[in-house]
Amino acid sequence: MSRVVIYSSSYCPFCIRALQLLQRKQVANGIELELISVDGQAHLRQEMIRKAGRTSVPQIWIGEQHIGGCDELYALERRGALDPLLAA
Repeated sequence: MSRVVIYSSSYCPFCIRALQLLQRKQVANGIELELISVDGQAHLRQEMIRKAGRTSVPQIWIGEQHIGGCDELYALERRGALDPLLAA
């Protein structure tokens, strides 16, 4: 079972879109999905920036691999590379 971590914000449309795709994949692939909301949590946002080197949300990890944001997640899906990555 893959562990997916997503740092997000409740009002970010890209976060919502990424989370929707990951929730669909959660059922199909049996992934463990951990949502970390940075809303009003400066220490969590700083943790995300330190780990990802980016300030924007969402920031997504599959296992130990940093995927990036929503655009990168959907690019993996379009290439057919997301399911194999989740299954690893």
